[in-house]
Amino acid sequence: MVAEASENHIEHILCIAIDKESIESVRQLAEQYPQLTASVGIHPNVEESGTLSTEQLIELAAHPKVIAIGETGLDYFRSEGDLTWQRDRFRYHIDAAKQTQKPLIIHTREAREDTMSMLEQENARDAGGIIHCFTENWETAKRALDIGFYISLSGIVTFKSARELQDVAKQLPLDRILIETDAPYLAPMPHRGKTNKPAYVKHVAAFLAELRGESEEQIAAATTENFYRLFPSARLAA
Repeated sequence: MVAEASENHIEHILCIAIDKESIESVRQLAEQYPQLTASVGIHPNVEESGTLSTEQLIELAAHPKVIAIGETGLDYFRSEGDLTWQRDRFRYHIDAAKQTQKPLIIHTREAREDTMSMLEQENARDAGGIIHCFTENWETAKRALDIGFYISLSGIVTFKSARELQDVAKQLPLDRILIETDAPYLAPMPHRGKTNKPAYVKHVAAFLAELRGESEEQIAAATTENFYRLFPSARLAA
């Protein structure tokens, strides 16, 4: 998979942790391949007992190939009941990101208002980050841009049903867009329904180029530059 990514001009892969077990997995992968780096974080849908404290996150993020904090955020679609613990967990991640100066990777689902309010109130702009696999409206995108965050677009933007997201993608400033897989999910057209992989990110770039009236070379160059601007330690970790 790594070789195929390289053959398709993908020069760097950020492997995202979602729970305690995957933190160790992605760090080991990053140690094995020079073009891979990792994040540390606990996904909002992981049960409450899986929470890590700010101090634990900071310790795990000290690894030289860890360049980000996350995946973190809020998800009111899969979790039910009193979700105070989920918001507390999100706060721990924001604090860890600010203290380590490693950007946040944000997940939000059916929680856009609380997610953005917490990012604003907790001064997440001091760490920076991305709204990962963005599927929200322009108002949410604008709030993210206003606090210095980037918008990351996955294969969803290529789906025929994603009209609102495509309208958002047209309006985004080129210097604030990232593209991603969210592998193994959400493979872009023409591979929808298959297992997603880094090599397929080229299809997201091609779709955005046509959608925005820009060249594929422009999209590729801009999103690469944006990645390294947001994650400058990625070059050092390689």
